[in-house]
Formats: sequence, C-alpha cells, structure tokens
Amino acid sequence: MVRAVARFGDDSGEEDRQLRTDALPAMRSARVRVRLVVLNGPDAGQSYPLAPGRYRVGADASSDVVLADRAVSRSHLLLDVREDSIQAVDVGSRNGSFCEGMRFTTLEVRPGAVLTLGTTELKLVPESEKAHALPLSNRERFGNLVGQSRRMREVFTLLERVAQGESDVLIQGETGTGKELCAEGLHTHGGRSKGPFVIVDLAGVAPQLLESELFGHVKGAFTGAQADRAGAFERAHGGTLFLDEVGELPLEVQPRLLRALERRQVKRVGANDYRSVNVRVVAATHQDLEGAVKTNRFRGDLFHRLAVLRVALPPLRERPEDIPLLIDTVLERMGKPPSALSDQTRALLAQYPWPGNVRELRNVVDRVVSLGESALPDLPDTPPARPRLSPELSPEDTVPLALELPFKEAKERLIEGFERDYLRTLLERCGGNVSKASREAGIDRVYLRKLLRKHGLVTGPD
Repeated sequence: MVRAVARFGDDSGEEDRQLRTDALPAMRSARVRVRLVVLNGPDAGQSYPLAPGRYRVGADASSDVVLADRAVSRSHLLLDVREDSIQAVDVGSRNGSFCEGMRFTTLEVRPGAVLTLGTTELKLVPESEKAHALPLSNRERFGNLVGQSRRMREVFTLLERVAQGESDVLIQGETGTGKELCAEGLHTHGGRSKGPFVIVDLAGVAPQLLESELFGHVKGAFTGAQADRAGAFERAHGGTLFLDEVGELPLEVQPRLLRALERRQVKRVGANDYRSVNVRVVAATHQDLEGAVKTNRFRGDLFHRLAVLRVALPPLRERPEDIPLLIDTVLERMGKPPSALSDQTRALLAQYPWPGNVRELRNVVDRVVSLGESALPDLPDTPPARPRLSPELSPEDTVPLALELPFKEAKERLIEGFERDYLRTLLERCGGNVSKASREAGIDRVYLRKLLRKHGLVTGPD
C-alpha cells in the first residue's frame, strides 16, 4: 500500500502530520482549502491540510487523521471536504462528536468551527488564514461583552492584548453583536480609561454635517454656525474616539479622515490652522469593507489605516451555547431572578436563529418577562443550520419538541433517530455488506439485520 505524505507548511512552526492519501486519489492534485488544527489534546499543535476528499478521523492507525486520545474511538468521525461545503459525520463513536458544545451525528460545518472528539479539540481553519490558535481567556466577560463559548473566549484573549496598545482598531460584526460594547471595553481596559470615550454614529449624522461633527467648525463657517465648536477628535483628546458604522462615511469625507488618522491633526471647518489631537480611534462596521474597497465605495488606504488591528465578533447563531448565560445576564440587569423564565421558554429561545443577535435577544427577554410567552418570536419554517441527528429527521424528531413528550417516549424517539442515522452511515461505509458492517460495528449479524429491517434499510428474511 502506497502512503503519500501531504505537507503544507508556513513559518508558524507547526508540524504537519503525515496524511494517508492512498485511498484519496483526488487529493493529490486538488487545491488545499482548509487546515485541520488540533487545539487541545494529546496531539495539540498538529496540523493537517485538507483538500477536497473524504477523511477518516480516529484512533485506529489506518485512519487518515490519527489521534492518540484514548477517549477517541478507533473510527470516530468522517470529514467530507467538498469545494463548497464540509460535512462531518459521527460514525458511531463511544463518546460522541460535538461542535462548539452541541452533540451531532451529521452536520455541515463552516470553516472556523471547532469540533470536540473525546478530550481533543479540532479547528477547521481556512487556508487563507494563519493556523495560529489563540489561548483561551479565563474570563466570561470583557467589559459588558458576555460569553463563555470558545469563540468568545478567543475574542476576549484578543481584546485583552489589543486593549494594551495604542494602534487603531477595526471591529467587524453583524448588527447587534456588540461592537459598541467591544469598543467601550477596549477603552475601559486600556491605558486611556481615565480619558473621554466619545461615540460618533456616522450612519446617524447628516452628510453635510459630518465634517463639522468629526473636526469641528468656527463661528460663521456655514449657516447655523453660531459659535465655535470642537469636533469629536478634539473632544476625545486623551481618550478614545469610537467611529460607529464607518462604512457609511461618504467618499468625499474619507480623505480628511485619513489625514486626521495619519497626522493626528484636525482643521475645523472654516478655520485655517490645524490642531493636534491625542486619540486612539476604534472604528466599527457591519459591512464588508474589503469588498467595498474592490468596488471603489471605500478608499483602500483608509481601510488599511483603520484596520491596523482587527477584531471580528461572531454572530449569536454561531455561539448558541452562550444563550443561557446571556439570558441570565439580561435578567440580572433587569433585577429579575433566573426563575423569571421557565425551562420551556429557555428551550424555545435556544432554537431561535437570532438574526438581530444579542440586541434582539435582550429585547425579546425583556418583552417575555413583561408580557409573557405570547411575546416569544415565531420559529422560522426552516430551522437554523444547527447540529442535528440526521438530515432526514422530521420536525417532531428534534430535541426541542421531544422535550414536551413524556420521558420514555422522547427517549425512544431520539434513540430511533440515532439508530437510523448510524445504520445508514454504517451500510454506506461498508458498501451494503451486512457481514462487514456487523464486524465493524461489533454487533451480531442477525441482530443487525433486525435493526436494518426495523428502519427499512434492508429487505429480505431475517
């Protein structure tokens, strides 16, 4: 048997492990699109380049990705890497497979996701990104940002480091993810905490007033300028200036902002002289500024000047394990006990995709506490992309709805879903050979055939 060695290295010092490619002919000429990085566990620090193909992950020496973790099954996980998606399938492991705290059997995973097998944590890192893994912060809060998920603890580690510097920062994230709270936390935990924290919502200022708002004006500079006025840069002297929704800044104002950032000098509208300012600028946007640069809607030099340091805040749907802590935090700030929301209500809130992120969650919790469960949002007809037992499970087979059933019935329904998914995957892996499937699963062949008949996966006599 030929064993090819796939190596893809950079100067990060990480070790690329040997990857079996004898069973994966397509990999030899395919483009590497993601890297599987071991964050924690006996193999921590190892890195595996993944081109499109199928990869078996487990403790068995014949696996494509071999893990030395004793809590990992011999055959634990199958990764199907395609050009446009990555599917992870638990192949009947003893201890299960988890994605960011949630157990799954079959799951379409995104680049950046963290998978847990036994005590081992694996991260799918896009090849365009460095594979460096940030250590996890021990905190569950940074300022008023709250989270205990791996994603947020990585963000907190980054924020702890960024807060100590003086470089300008660009915060990117969807609406409602907490960009202003992030900027406020950087100010509070940094060396400028005793100085002013000035906020300018660039989307909320009329275009003709933006220059005056940012740089100030002198009396008589324009109609309505009754007196001299300091702009945001001057008001933030000695502290931090937060420019929210910087992507909304008109092109004609962008050169003046660039000059202010580069020289730390501003000229009031109508004035002749420049004034020096000592500020740290933190900008935020929900837009794709790099895309805006490519379409000439945003200056490239301004983007690079703003993005000396970058922080990306994940949407709430990518960190659902934070929802219980966020709910308790909202209740605490309302002066309400955790019991103000029932377990059933919490379970329903955990299902919702939260397109408005943490801001929407906060508002919904407030309404439900005030108005009762009638204020709960309607669940979408198509559930969010979350870990599931099987791609073919009907809605009544899902965990949240099963919670409303009697214990015995709910348990039986979930076990049936697991059996059907496991057996289907087992048969596919063994090419429909029941005897081979029996040996691989460690199940008596007669009993296995009965299970297959029970789930309609095979016909014929017992």
